[in-house]
Amino acid sequence: MPTAADKVADEALALPAEARIGLVDRILQSLNLPVQPEIDRLWAEEAERRVAEIDRGDVELIPGEEVFDRIRRKYAR
Repeated sequence: MPTAADKVADEALALPAEARIGLVDRILQSLNLPVQPEIDRLWAEEAERRVAEIDRGDVELIPGEEVFDRIRRKYAR
């Protein structure tokens, strides 16, 4: 016997693509996940924090090639 979720899914899949997209958006919004503008804001804040750390000399910068060498050595088999 199909569950309520199965019935809803079957009906949703019968909708035109635009309606399904709208439905997906509504369901995702109901989960209270961060939305793209919030994600973008958080990444911008993180980037600004890291630049400030570099400018103050709080962090030691490591050249990218050295980082990759370390990774290769660590995971080489």
